[in-house]
Amino acid sequence: MADHGAEVIKIESHEGEPTRRLGPPIEGFPAYFRNTQRGKKSLTLNLKSEEGREIFFRLAEEADVIVESFRPGVVDRLGIGYAAVKERAPRIVYCSLSAFGQTGPLAQRPSHDAGAQALTGVLSLGRPEGERPSLPALPVADVALGSAALIGILMALLRREKTGRGDFLDMAMADTIMSWTPHILSSVIADNRAPDLACERLHGGAAFYNIYRTIDDRYIVLSGAEMNFVENLLNALGRADLIPVCRLPWGPAQDPVRRFLEETFATKTRDEWDRWLADKGVCYAPLLDLDEAWNQPYLRERGMVVKGDDGVENLGTPIHFREEPGKPSCALAAHGQDTGRILARLGYDEATQERLKAARVV
Repeated sequence: MADHGAEVIKIESHEGEPTRRLGPPIEGFPAYFRNTQRGKKSLTLNLKSEEGREIFFRLAEEADVIVESFRPGVVDRLGIGYAAVKERAPRIVYCSLSAFGQTGPLAQRPSHDAGAQALTGVLSLGRPEGERPSLPALPVADVALGSAALIGILMALLRREKTGRGDFLDMAMADTIMSWTPHILSSVIADNRAPDLACERLHGGAAFYNIYRTIDDRYIVLSGAEMNFVENLLNALGRADLIPVCRLPWGPAQDPVRRFLEETFATKTRDEWDRWLADKGVCYAPLLDLDEAWNQPYLRERGMVVKGDDGVENLGTPIHFREEPGKPSCALAAHGQDTGRILARLGYDEATQERLKAARVV
């Protein structure tokens, strides 16, 4: 939201936002902090103090949205939960983020991304048969939660334009990641059994949605099992006889095609296959490591890698408006950098600010 012009104020404790300390600093700030906290203002605030809560409420009165991610119940015990804020700011959109939601038997269970993936069954979907599960490649439950929360907040803001009323959003990692599973739920809902991943298109059952090793121990990924892609590749490889096999159900029935492709891709390097496949009308990609991916020119052409004033490259914004494009700010706030300006805006004079600092309220 900051990338697209919103004023975003990060309320930090006296210890500071944890991502300030995650990973080695690059020109003073870790990459994690740079790419999640850029463009935000920093206000230090002791929410356990009465004066700290009053500052919070004054901010809420001029804010559109509040987002918090304490464990359920914490904001209410602090006296800054939705009911209390609504009394002072009835139009507020208040979004609470948690692992398992504000209600229910798991509400108080602490968890990060991997726990939510485990309890929803999503973590089991990346396990090859007979092998132990692996930690997830990305914190998809975290990312899914943030994305769904943004959608919910924007819906609430649009509704407020029509009704004049704010709302409360209870957003959970587990709920959100579970909503991503309709492609794999058929056997669960119909037969009360876990899916046989070897017969699922997105999990290795389809010969044309699979990963193939090349002669240099790298990989080519086929990522489209539609018949036009199948026909284009198998015709180009002189094996049109295998096309009907790809019309059979996913799983062992497609093993002849899978074996042929394994043997074929093992005859050239990844980059040789990349050049050969480029004009064949096949849904594919070379498997790149993260450094190779970061250095592709298209990311810069698309604005997904942007350079800050300090010369450090950062992630851009993936939301591309034509009429009002985002303008990612690479500005990074020092801990509490904006406290004085925000307090002045709220009506606190310099003498009061100094007293609040001395009392460790800010």
